Amino acid sequence: MMRDGAIRAFQGRRGRPPSGNFELYSWFFMRVSGVVLLALAVFHLFWMHMVIGVENIDFDVVVQRWTNPLWRLYDLFLLAFALAHGMNGLRIVVDDYVHRPGWAAAVKSVLFIVFVLFVGMGAYIIFTFPLTAAGAALR
Repeated sequence: MMRDGAIRAFQGRRGRPPSGNFELYSWFFMRVSGVVLLALAVFHLFWMHMVIGVENIDFDVVVQRWTNPLWRLYDLFLLAFALAHGMNGLRIVVDDYVHRPGWAAAVKSVLFIVFVLFVGMGAYIIFTFPLTAAGAALR
């Protein structure tokens, strides 16, 4: 029943008609990731601005926060959901405005490569961030 409602809502979208289930799942992902991002971002803003205070954020706060692996995982989820949501939105814009299939495939390929590179760099930074006294020399 929910699937029928999602299909009807998706069919109201302008642009090329969907050619398979990928577009339906992509449309649904945008809604779910938007809600998840809202919760992640509001909590992030609350924690950093209200609990810690912007004036108190420095290298030591990041080190203290990232000693707990759950904070690292939280930041990775925030990064991954934000980039996936944004890149999926750009992919939809490409579908709507780039009409030549070759160019559309090229632009979507570049978007995918940028997504993988940024998530990879972010994950590398999050999980290899130095938490020792030697890392404090980076300041």
